[in-house]
Amino acid sequence: MTSLLPRNLSVIIRPVQYRDLDGIERLTQESFAAQTPKGAGSATRQMQWLRRWYGFLKFLSWFPNPLQYLFCSYVAEQGRSLLGMIQVSPFNRTRSTWRVDKVILDRATDKQVTGSQLLRHCFESIVEARTWVLEVNVNDLEALALYRQNGFQRLAEMTYWEIEPQLLTELAHAEPDLPNLLPISNADAQLLYQLDTASMPPLVRQVFDRNTRDFKTSLFGALSDAVKQWVTKTEVVSGYVFEPQRKAAIGHFQVQLDRQGITPHIATLTVHPAYTWLYPELLSQLARIVQDFPQQGLQLASSDYQPEREEYLERIGAKRIEHTLIMSRSVWHKLRESKFVSLEGIQWPEVLQGLQPARKPIPGGMSWTQQLQQRSHDISLPTKSEPPAFGNKPANIEASSPPESADTQQQQ
Repeated sequence: MTSLLPRNLSVIIRPVQYRDLDGIERLTQESFAAQTPKGAGSATRQMQWLRRWYGFLKFLSWFPNPLQYLFCSYVAEQGRSLLGMIQVSPFNRTRSTWRVDKVILDRATDKQVTGSQLLRHCFESIVEARTWVLEVNVNDLEALALYRQNGFQRLAEMTYWEIEPQLLTELAHAEPDLPNLLPISNADAQLLYQLDTASMPPLVRQVFDRNTRDFKTSLFGALSDAVKQWVTKTEVVSGYVFEPQRKAAIGHFQVQLDRQGITPHIATLTVHPAYTWLYPELLSQLARIVQDFPQQGLQLASSDYQPEREEYLERIGAKRIEHTLIMSRSVWHKLRESKFVSLEGIQWPEVLQGLQPARKPIPGGMSWTQQLQQRSHDISLPTKSEPPAFGNKPANIEASSPPESADTQQQQ
């Protein structure tokens, strides 16, 4: 009876509660073997941080605020057993695009079924999301099969690089030629938005759906970032390169520095496609900034639509650490699933009912053969007293011809 009990119980999808943290930690530890190198190292620290701040995060999720969806998660439960967990978050300020941050599943469960139930629950409950994005390792075949089964398609490929401390020291010796390097403020949001728009293909730009507000920082956001940096012992440095002739931003960087020397420094880099000569200059600037902190590697990413960056990183000797795939799912799949119509029970007479004649047709007194014969009989060159003859109105043409005289009738 105990072996048949889990099969008879239905799977319940619900938000995460505090009593689920032990089960989530167990699932996280079991999935260490399938974790990517980037996510395996931080899984334990994330669970410690979640246990410490769970009450505060739950309180923030009750009312609208910038941190409302900092921990938006759902679990799949069958009986008293936890089968899996999914974590999602908004990708942009307008919340038109959402991101699947994490999906962890129990080894004993059917991962395709449970994972699909978690994903579809998010698709149905978060109605403001028009597009979904996620990032998955190219070698994780089970995750790729799960996401493709639920409508996700390839959007772009990402390669993560790491520059070793010795190479950073060599890059720091070069003097960067950046005369217009400026700090970032909310007044520069329009310039950064234009740079972000120009640096990606149209399809990626449409899926990301960013606007000027995504590059601004509110007062509450600035305070929360300051608290986060104080707790995690990190520091964020950013800047952009301004082109005075075009009055546009042509390069932007942001680096998160670890003051404890435990984790590598993480940088994001955006360069206008017409100014690829900025890559050596900006990397030299980043190397100079990193020299004031503990000796750690510098990690940054490059996408498949930025071949110049990948060529430069290969040339200087950077090391590839991970290759991922960005996938997206549009709202078209969502509409198709919610409004599914089966064609098996449709009867064609019912479909074509509006095309039936309203009354019985009455046969006319003229056929195409008669029209063609009458047309060939009445063709003549038009004169000033005769209007030109059109085949669609032969009766009018006969009525407009002049009557014959009596002498002509007698001669005939």
